[in-house]
Amino acid sequence: MSHELNDNSSTTDDHGAQPPMKAFRYPDGSITYPEHPTGPNGGASVEVIDLSEYTATVLTWTVSTATPSGVRRPNPVAIVEFDIDGESVRAIGQLATAGDFDDGSGTDEEMSVDVAIGDEVRPVYVDSLRDSASGIRAAESQEWDGYRFDPI
Repeated sequence: MSHELNDNSSTTDDHGAQPPMKAFRYPDGSITYPEHPTGPNGGASVEVIDLSEYTATVLTWTVSTATPSGVRRPNPVAIVEFDIDGESVRAIGQLATAGDFDDGSGTDEEMSVDVAIGDEVRPVYVDSLRDSASGIRAAESQEWDGYRFDPI
């Protein structure tokens, strides 16, 4: 079950400075993340919902140990589900850990996560989900920020 977070639960000093975690509602009431050109029943989106204002439930999680260049290793990830006004919307993303370092390094113990199926998590904005200097594409050709899910 998702809960709307109150204003003082933000993880940054200026909540307005971080981009929203945009989900989109369609005329039939369905919600998708990310946006799709047409909703499940063919309509264009009619409302933007900021998922960072809600909590979600962990449906499943795993730890990836063979990550692409520039992605932290090991990399705990989860599929989570938000309940927004009775509509379900799912997202996949990294789990926040005690060992989250700016350079993505950390020992296995530091990068471990204490989470279980059914746990409640909140989206936490981070400036960089991976090292922008790694990889074959020019760093300025992509966005590197996003959200991790922090167990509550």
